[in-house]
Amino acid sequence: MNWFIDRHLFSLALLFYAAGTLHAVFLWRKGFRRDNRVNYFLLLAGFALHFAALIQRGLSLKSCPVNNLYEATTFLLWALALACLVISLLPRLKFISAFAAPVLFGVGVFALMPSLDPPHGAKPDFSNGLTNIHATSILLAYGSFGLAAVASGMFLLQRRNLKEHKTSAVLSVFPSIQRLEMTAKRLVLAGFILFTVGLALGPHLPHSDVRSFFSDEKVVWSCLFWLAYLELQVAHRFFGRSSRNFAIGAIAAFVLLLLTFWITNLHSPLHHQ
Repeated sequence: MNWFIDRHLFSLALLFYAAGTLHAVFLWRKGFRRDNRVNYFLLLAGFALHFAALIQRGLSLKSCPVNNLYEATTFLLWALALACLVISLLPRLKFISAFAAPVLFGVGVFALMPSLDPPHGAKPDFSNGLTNIHATSILLAYGSFGLAAVASGMFLLQRRNLKEHKTSAVLSVFPSIQRLEMTAKRLVLAGFILFTVGLALGPHLPHSDVRSFFSDEKVVWSCLFWLAYLELQVAHRFFGRSSRNFAIGAIAAFVLLLLTFWITNLHSPLHHQ
């Protein structure tokens, strides 16, 4: 087996992103005051393998590798990793790599699904543009919800430190609790907008109509999560739900999304055509 084809290189990159995710857990507990370089270099190693995978795919196609959902997703993840590596060089923003690692790993694992990377024909196929926009919008929404869950976790940790008058909460380079709260809210809103766009495009996709679309198990599941994120925002903005409960809700919703996604996807006729 040739372990240097692009998908294998990308899989190896995900191992470093996974290691960065595990290491980030310890960074969050320490307040990001120590061992930040380890997380940065784990992300850098993953990025290098990720970049090699893109180069391999680009050379094989003799074009920019953005011809299907797998390629577009890995390209967007590469851009995200590059941005995080650059931003992490700033002393007050070095925590960004710990934010990025879970998202790069989670979305990257999803991107490896075989159905997202069908064999290429003689020429790239751009005939399913609307389908790709639908899938990309949903995928980016998942990423936003994931980042919101991470920001919410940091918010809850910072809130606990401040409540217990821990010195680490003051001396840490953690973002302020107000900034973490604002970041979580904006990420949930951005994800909700992207999720709405993806669902709105669904009935207009090939092999789909309004009746078959909204009777599909995964679509029903998606609509339930759309309502859950809508309720999360409305309850906080208009009915006085506390920031703490908002953060807990954002984390719980994303964890439940991860746990149930694969089940509904496997039982969805529309997503296996």
